[in-house]
Amino acid sequence: MQVLSEQEIERRRDREELMKLGLNPYPAEAFPINVTAEDIHQNYENRKNDYKSISIAGRLMSRRIMGSASFAEIQDSTGRLQIYVRRDDICPEDDKMLYNSVFKKLLGIGDFIGVKGYIFTTQTGEISLHVTELKVLSKAVKPLPVVKRDEEGNIYDGFTDPELRYRQRYVDLTVNPEVKKTFVTRSKIISTMRRYFDDHGWLEVETPILQAVHGGAAARPFQTHHNTLDMPLFLRIANELYLKRLIVGGFDGVYEFGKMFRNEGMDRTHNPEFTSMEIYVAYKDYIWMMEMVEELIEKVTETIHEDTKVKVGEHIIDFAGPYRRLTMYDSIKEYAGIDVSQMDEQELREVCKKLAIEVDDSMGKGKLIDEIFGAKVETHLIQPTYIIDYPIEMTPLAKKHRTEEGLVERFELFVNGKEIANAYTELNDPIDQRERFEDQLKLAARGDDEAMAMDEDFLRALEYGMPPTSGLGIGIDRLTMLLTNNFTIQEVLFFPQMRPEKKAVALSEEEKIVFELISKSSPANLLDVKEEAGLSNKKWDVSMKGLTKKGVVKVTKEGETLTVEVVD
Repeated sequence: MQVLSEQEIERRRDREELMKLGLNPYPAEAFPINVTAEDIHQNYENRKNDYKSISIAGRLMSRRIMGSASFAEIQDSTGRLQIYVRRDDICPEDDKMLYNSVFKKLLGIGDFIGVKGYIFTTQTGEISLHVTELKVLSKAVKPLPVVKRDEEGNIYDGFTDPELRYRQRYVDLTVNPEVKKTFVTRSKIISTMRRYFDDHGWLEVETPILQAVHGGAAARPFQTHHNTLDMPLFLRIANELYLKRLIVGGFDGVYEFGKMFRNEGMDRTHNPEFTSMEIYVAYKDYIWMMEMVEELIEKVTETIHEDTKVKVGEHIIDFAGPYRRLTMYDSIKEYAGIDVSQMDEQELREVCKKLAIEVDDSMGKGKLIDEIFGAKVETHLIQPTYIIDYPIEMTPLAKKHRTEEGLVERFELFVNGKEIANAYTELNDPIDQRERFEDQLKLAARGDDEAMAMDEDFLRALEYGMPPTSGLGIGIDRLTMLLTNNFTIQEVLFFPQMRPEKKAVALSEEEKIVFELISKSSPANLLDVKEEAGLSNKKWDVSMKGLTKKGVVKVTKEGETLTVEVVD
């Protein structure tokens, strides 16, 4: 049963009153809009004659009732606009119900209204809309959080709890309009990249999300089951192998923006689903790709910031090329003081032990080197830096280096200590590729659940012949974090993955007794509560936490467990 607050009950009553007055609080017909708040603020002073008959809609965000006339603010997708509502203007006949009852009493903050009228400037110089018509468009039955502003417009006591903001993004976008800028920037990043690719004649395509074989990256997949085919399927961890099939099929350049899914941990830079752009261009190599990426990222940065220099935390990042190039081995030598280029697996394990890097038996030589790199090098790579020429064990899908034995032609672009892009000169030798997949199967047999699977159809495609090709993947979420100066991936995802929301659980009469006992107890005698309440014979349990601390007694219930803890 839904439990309603006093405000929610009142708003539902207002909804019913609107209906009794013959007004539908959720009308079906469209409301005409011919202007936005942003347009008015930017252009009114120079084009006053264009704003004598306007129609606009938005949320009611504030009101100042002053008898027969009132000021209010509405908010549309572009910003806020002050409106001036006069009783006799919206109610020219004898019936003043629309103003006296509807506007003053039955409308509330968060309701959507449509208004028509003309723009004027108040005595204080604020551009405002003088309303001549008003229509209720949608009644909100749940109140918005109250975000307070001082006289200078600074926000305090705002809607700032990250968990609430991410879980209720619709509220976050409404009461924290500055959040919208991040997502507008994200959209511009993608559209700028798309225009760049299209201008070069490369084709945007779509590839399967449900795949019979998970491949194209070293990651743990999500698995599902198709009932009709009675077969397991995987959410893709990468779209690489399908895009390469299209290169085999005769396209010179293909790209895709799409969601990838990896059944791994969550933190400030990882989400189980994320957006990646992958592109493959025939007759190119990773050296050409480095130059293309520099041109692309520079163009994106200038589009967003009108400059190649961007403030990220305490650093000024310059995205103008060319970027520094440093081999994987040289980077470890420079920042960790260790030459791992000739080490075998056992020697690498000794290095990890010496550096206090946690490893396990399933890790092969490639993963051990990657762990050392991640622990000792990544954080030093602030300005855009290409880490190039990786050990062959780390990259099963890249072509062997043209001059360096044991390496592949691969680069990753690091900025502000994080990987942003990954690219290869693609492996197009089907015999070599099969051997690499077989090596991955050996790692899987050792317990590496991120090892790649054998994809026989992809190998068959290579056997028909794939031209020399270079491929690139860019993490859109991380690139957006950089260009919006955000440090958690949740800030650049509309709806990041969250743990299940905890629901309030009603207490039984027995549990109410426990609450009453605890309210009279101190941390010193809480241990006696369980016995005093006779809980030892109950089918539910009481968990005691932190009872040696001094502080506030907190009691919560989840499922059949009552948790008692002392919090500072």
